[in-house]
Amino acid sequence: MLRHVLKNTKQFHLWRNSVGWRVASKVAIYRVAMILGLPHPASMRIKPPQVAHTLSARLRGSSDVDVFGQIFVNNEYSCVEGIGSPSLIFDLGANVGYSSAYLLSAFPSAAIIAVEPDPANFAACRDNLAPYGKRVQVICGAVWSSCSRLALSRDTFGDGREWAREVRAASVTPDDPEAVQGWDIPSLLRLSGREQIDLLKVDIEGSEVNVFGSGFSSWLPKVRNICIELHGPQCEETFFHALQDFDYELGRSGELTVCTNLRQKRAA
Repeated sequence: MLRHVLKNTKQFHLWRNSVGWRVASKVAIYRVAMILGLPHPASMRIKPPQVAHTLSARLRGSSDVDVFGQIFVNNEYSCVEGIGSPSLIFDLGANVGYSSAYLLSAFPSAAIIAVEPDPANFAACRDNLAPYGKRVQVICGAVWSSCSRLALSRDTFGDGREWAREVRAASVTPDDPEAVQGWDIPSLLRLSGREQIDLLKVDIEGSEVNVFGSGFSSWLPKVRNICIELHGPQCEETFFHALQDFDYELGRSGELTVCTNLRQKRAA
């Protein structure tokens, strides 16, 4: 118990300094209730200072509070705030919309296409991003190398919670409850009505191997900046192989790999 108290005291100070007393207190009360086995609500409304509108976080073992901590306490996406004024952002693997809310607030003139395969996450994402109106389009689907039907896996990746949903190629029928629509990036770009992706944010639980493994030559030249979470050596190798014909500035932020100012190398 003492270890839990000390750990949560340290976390409380970190949260208080990052997102303020009110948000830190709400999260601390929830965590104490969890430790003591006390009743607590199924969700809570919290507004970090980095966003324009209040967000909802699911509780009772959900990964939402952990995702919230990554984005608003650790400020992982502050690494992209120097890219200028993006017009179009793709949020691939949007989860419950926290990263999109952060980016919409950091870049008030940007529009976002947010793609999330898990239906429950998608519903939470849509609700969290509703206040941003027409600036954001939320799609229930998954990014893939082609437009196809995919199968959603709920407990085979990571810790099995909502932030670890993955998709795989499989034979699924349209009415299969685990079936999701796969979108390739050219199709999403056509849907946006734009010619260029100013920021490509990617957190797709291993599907990087598929997305950056084939077909990327048709759309990668249209991307200015990439912020990606790479899930293991194979994903990292595939990603950097796809970028071998590009120059860029490479950076890191927490679990994120950041490649800014992408430009094709000149032929020798």
